[in-house]
Amino acid sequence: MHNTSNKANYKYFVTINTRWMDNDIYGHVNNVTYYSYFDTAANQYLIDEGGLDIQNAKIVGFVVASSCEYHSPIDHPSKIEVGLRVERLGNSSVTYALGIFKEGIEEACAHGSFTHVFVDRASGKSVKMPNALREALLKI
Repeated sequence: MHNTSNKANYKYFVTINTRWMDNDIYGHVNNVTYYSYFDTAANQYLIDEGGLDIQNAKIVGFVVASSCEYHSPIDHPSKIEVGLRVERLGNSSVTYALGIFKEGIEEACAHGSFTHVFVDRASGKSVKMPNALREALLKI
């Protein structure tokens, strides 16, 4: 496994502005919100680079596992960058490594993993991922 806390170890980035509702009563972004940042980055890559049509595709990715380790807090308002790379690529699944960075900072505030299994939308059964998605994922 690559170093997960350094920005240089990620291949693709999505910039996200934190939202007012992301903060919790303690004045920082709540831990569960980090998972929505992971989800946003992974799916944005699949849409932009893999041609995923989230409304009409017959094959879609379901999240089957995720984890996150927290290093330093983020608060609102902040601009963050979510780094993404492929950690493991199977026939019907992909595990991403992700890092969340405050804008301009090289060390991650949090890092984690996220696994998609590709399924037939109608049946919910696991299937081989489409070639366009595989090709896109091989790039990162």
